[in-house]
Amino acid sequence: MKIGKSKKFHAEVATHSLNDIMFFLLLFFLIVSTVANPNVIKILLPKSQQNQVINKQPITLTVTEDKKYFINQQEIPFSELETTLLTRLNGISEPTIVLRLPYHLQIQDLVDVMQIGVKQKIKMVLATDKK
Repeated sequence: MKIGKSKKFHAEVATHSLNDIMFFLLLFFLIVSTVANPNVIKILLPKSQQNQVINKQPITLTVTEDKKYFINQQEIPFSELETTLLTRLNGISEPTIVLRLPYHLQIQDLVDVMQIGVKQKIKMVLATDKK
């Protein structure tokens, strides 16, 4: 004969809201990882109809609007630009330099940089944006 009610306690963990929390955390980290990129020098490139893709690992030479020169995100004074490029290109067969200049910079600034490539027989390509 059973005298009392025998109600067993079942432990439960409510995981219904855990899916929402994980989704929001994933979304947050995806957005933050795409926005936070400290190694980017922002310039407005000229527009072009035709684009060419380079398969090699080129060296990037960026000139900003206030005429600061960067080789792969490292600032270099113009007086040391040629010697720094030569040391970076030492040992590379068929070196390629990608020039990134703002579209409204003077042509003379582009010519000054390209003269280094002509003098040292280095292939230089001008980076552009799609129209």
